[in-house]
Amino acid sequence: MNSLIQKWNRLSLVKRILVGLIVGIILALTMPETAKPVTIFGSLFVGALKAVAPMLVLFLVSSALSQHKSGHQTNMKSIIVLYLVGTFSAGLIGVLASFMFPVTLTLSGTEAGNLTPPGGVTEVLKGLLLNLVDNPVKALFNANYIGILSWAVLLGIALRNASDSTKTIIANVADALSTIVRWVINFAPLGIMGLVFESIATNGIQALLSYGQLIVLLVGAMLFVALVVNPIIVFLYIRQNPYPLVLRCLKDSGITAFFTRSSAANIPVNMSLCESLGLDKDTYSVSIPLGATINMAGAAVTISVLSLAAANTLGIKVDIPTAFILSVLSAISACGASGVAGGSLLLIPLACSLFGIPNDIAMQVVGVGFIVGVIQDSCETALNSSSDVLFTATAEFAKWRKEGRKIDIYDTKKTA
Repeated sequence: MNSLIQKWNRLSLVKRILVGLIVGIILALTMPETAKPVTIFGSLFVGALKAVAPMLVLFLVSSALSQHKSGHQTNMKSIIVLYLVGTFSAGLIGVLASFMFPVTLTLSGTEAGNLTPPGGVTEVLKGLLLNLVDNPVKALFNANYIGILSWAVLLGIALRNASDSTKTIIANVADALSTIVRWVINFAPLGIMGLVFESIATNGIQALLSYGQLIVLLVGAMLFVALVVNPIIVFLYIRQNPYPLVLRCLKDSGITAFFTRSSAANIPVNMSLCESLGLDKDTYSVSIPLGATINMAGAAVTISVLSLAAANTLGIKVDIPTAFILSVLSAISACGASGVAGGSLLLIPLACSLFGIPNDIAMQVVGVGFIVGVIQDSCETALNSSSDVLFTATAEFAKWRKEGRKIDIYDTKKTA
């Protein structure tokens, strides 16, 4: 038994996750009722990540800022620009893909219940800004990362004049939480097994077949962003082959995010990946939780594609200027998606209003989104979360390039 455990621990985390994935699929297809208790592993894994993430962000950011040395440059401006460019580009790709491969929907019987979408972009942005001044205890309780981040930044700046012993205590707590995160991540194979089993056993494949064309369009657009658009953006910054870094981020961050379907739950995973890539802790401790809130390329694709699918279904002709406005609207709305109950899907009525589509029909489109959400939300989260690390690393490597330091992205394989 000890020999088996040692061999298992020698495997990379990705290989262990693949084993959990395969076992989950086999159990779901062969014994869905008998193996039902394994779903608890998925719930425990996601629950543990979500539980530790708010405290990790608070203490890690506070510690990094309190011990920040004057004159030490961070890359936050570049990262925010990359986040915004990436999200807008994704919204534009969603629009272009919908023009090239138009799809229509069967809206009957897909009502979204009593969900209430935001009334406009100003409401989305207002909610995002109000989250900045949320009560700190409430922000921790509700996992409001914009609020947690704002309080962490203020505490970190205020603690710069604190005694060394106080700073050491905060740093020790941050290190302890990082250790807990590593423990939790080691249980990812069991968690993924439970999540995969639950997804297949509960939803099956049949429920998705009637929406196959829509799913292919959504997933295809997201893959294009992940494997073509993002690499182009990275290349323009670092002037080197971007794919080793892109694929590393998709493998170590995207796979976990795909199954947890939660950007918040993936914050600890992303911070661990940034550490293994040798990035500046002062930068990634802020950029990763911020990216989980405003870097929403997958959400921009979802909003664009489903809004244009609704327009196609109703026979509404969309001209080029309106399509461009939709790209901008999708990007702005996506940045506020995490602050709205229901995520990106509830922002679809806002985009549909651009074409004069009634709210009751738009909410039926939201219902379709929930049906395909098993795949759509997984791919969306994988793209969103992996891009957080990708753009943080890109800004860091671009800085190294300007300083004349050697950038060998292939070295990232050594820490895989």
